[in-house]
This record gives sequence, C-alpha cells and structure tokens, in this order.
Amino acid sequence: MEQLIENKLIKADEAFSEWKKIPFEHRQKLIAKAAEILKSRSEEFGAIITSEMNKPISQAIAEVEKCALMMNYYADAENILQPEKIESEYSFSEIHYVPKGVILGIMPWNFPFWQVLRFATPAILAGNTVVLKHASICFGSGNAIEKVLLEAGFPEGVFHNLEIGHKDVKEVIEHKAIAGVSLTGSEKAGADVASIAGQNIKKSLLELGGSDAFIVLDDADIGEAAKVGALARLQNCGQTCVAAKRFIIDEKIEDAFLPKFIEEYQKFIPADPMDKETKIAGMARPDLADDLEKQFKKALENGAEIILPLERISDNEFMPGLIRVKEGNPILKEELFGPLGMVMIAKNDEEALKLANDIPFGLSNSVWTKNKDRQLFFIENLESGTVNINRMTSSDPRFPFGGTKTSGYGTELSLLALKEFVTAKTIVGN
Repeated sequence: MEQLIENKLIKADEAFSEWKKIPFEHRQKLIAKAAEILKSRSEEFGAIITSEMNKPISQAIAEVEKCALMMNYYADAENILQPEKIESEYSFSEIHYVPKGVILGIMPWNFPFWQVLRFATPAILAGNTVVLKHASICFGSGNAIEKVLLEAGFPEGVFHNLEIGHKDVKEVIEHKAIAGVSLTGSEKAGADVASIAGQNIKKSLLELGGSDAFIVLDDADIGEAAKVGALARLQNCGQTCVAAKRFIIDEKIEDAFLPKFIEEYQKFIPADPMDKETKIAGMARPDLADDLEKQFKKALENGAEIILPLERISDNEFMPGLIRVKEGNPILKEELFGPLGMVMIAKNDEEALKLANDIPFGLSNSVWTKNKDRQLFFIENLESGTVNINRMTSSDPRFPFGGTKTSGYGTELSLLALKEFVTAKTIVGN
C-alpha cells in the first residue's frame, strides 16, 4: 500500500477517536454548513459532474442541490442514537449506540456527489469517519466533496478521498483501521467486496443493480404514465439502478399506451451536456456503450423485437432504443445500464406481478392504477425494497432506500441509516 494511502487511513482512525466524542448536535451544525456550501455553489460542482461523466448540466446541478436537501434533513434529524432505556427488573438497563470507526465507501460514477454523500452523511453523523474510493473517472468529485467538508469545519480526517484503483480495494478493506464498508455498484463488485469484508469480520452494506418494473394497468392515467415512464427510463441516460427498465403493460391498453410512450421517448435526443436545455447526453464512457450494444444484440438473438432501434451515433451516444421482450429471454436476468428499455405485455394483474418478480433483482417498482385494491395487491406482493404508486422511483431522504434479492442489503437514507454503522451495546446492572 502506498504510504500516502496508509497515512490517510491512520489519520481517519485517529480522527475517529475524537470525532465520536463530538455531540450529535454539533455534528449536525457542520452538516448544515456543508449543505449551505453545496447549494450556493451548485453550478460549480454540477460542472465537475458533467465534465467527468457527461450528465446534462441541469441534472448535475439538480444532483448537487438534492445533496444539500438530504444533508439538511440530517442536520434537523431527531437523535435516535441517544441511550435507550429498557424496562426490566434491573436497576438500570439501556442500549447505547456506538459508532464502529472508519467506514470505507466504494462509490460509482453515475451520481458522483449524491451516492457519496447519501452514504457518508448518516455514517459521519453517527460518529464514524469515512474514506472514499470513488470511480476512477470521478476523482475530481471526490476531492471537491472533501474540500467542501473541510470548508464547512469538519476536522481533518473525518472524510478522506482516496485516489486508488480497484486493485487496491482488498488491501484497504483488510486494513486494521477499517471497521466497515458500503458499496454502491454491480452485483459482481458487491459479491467481491462482501466476501472480503466477511472474511475479515467487517460489516458491509450493498446497494446493487436493479431492473425495475414500470407496471401500467388498464385504469391508469395513460398520458401521465407515458410521459413519466420515458423520463423514468432515460433520466441520466438510463444510467441509474432505479431507472424503470421493464415496462409491463396490460394488454387491454397496449394500443393506446405504446404510441404515447413512443412519442414521449423520442423527445430524448442526445445533445451537448453543458446546455441547460439538454435532456439526454452521452453515456459516461465508450466501453459502457459497447456493453449496452452487446446486450441489445443478445436480446434480439433471443427473440426480442425492435420497437425503436438502439442507434449509436457516436462513441458514447445513442438514439434511445425500445424492445419488446417475452418471458424467458436471458436479457431479463441482466441489468441494462443505458438508454434501452424493454416492453412486456401482461394478460392480467397476476401475470403482471409474475413478470415483475421473475428476475434476480429486487430494488424498486412502479405501479400505475387508480384502484386501491389493485394498488394493495401489488404493494403486498412485489419483491422489492420500494413500491411506488402512480409515480416514478426517486429516492427521498425521509424514506429508507435499499433492495432485496441480488439488489443488495442494508438501508441508506431515513433515520434508519443512522444505525447501519453502529454497534447496539447492551448495558445492564444493579
């Protein structure tokens, strides 16, 4: 391990010994100050995001502003980590919530500020310190976040950005200073990291891939579902784990819904990411575009039909594609991370549910129906960490975020996230 990285890990561990003693309310004040900096300089930080991974500048600015919103939520949050008294026959019996130590965050490129701060904010507020291994194309974002926190008044060592590659991750997780790890990424990366953490008896949190269903039933507001559905698939060029990827349509409205959906879909035309009017730009890297193109061809080879072709117009840009896919196509077992959507037709609610659940993933789903009983049927039976009714998936600081099945485990956001990297310590005595 490079001496610089070793020094940062030691510094983070030393900082933890002091940071854990800082009152919860004082940590909140620093978080509020960081939120203020982010909001006031959202255009500056948005430009960093766009320059690194091609996100349209308006979406990049919105990402930074959402980070500020989330941090303000935690700055005002109830302290659920105070000692909790338990009724018992003993003179005193309590639960104390003790921070674990230095937490490694392994974060992806698709939301370079949001993914980092979504994980780091509750971890730091709980009394931990954080070291970040960001995606290699997003070191600028990682360094900018570190500078914001220092400017807000966080002690040095509470947050460190480590400019390291994948080959260095194992050694960092194994380092004696590291107490836990949180990863947002692919299933393979998650399995590898969880394995290393498990072998070293360290806590892990995994937020992995998804292939979310967008279910439109015959009593839905078809126009609204078509408009929101296109955005749900193509926002951030479709490069988001909670993007709608499988559009499961009731056969009774297929002829009414699809033309409207196609019309909305075709409004997303790749353009200059630095133009605030741009709705979609190129993918983050050409090799990711290569991967999506291979998946498109694989789907067609296994019986998928083209509704709109996935047309490559540059190294990393596509005219967004749509394909009709039937049950059994192996592409359904994969995540399409880019501007390519799948349409499936269901005979009834039961078949729509079966199609939605018959995948390895379980992140989030969206159901469009006005009928309360039908809503309840899907709420109770969909296998996912989130169910949205008549809206697209979008994370909200107030609500838990996480998945089931191969979409991972553990909770981000909400007050529950404060307890992810703490030890519940029992205190009993007479």
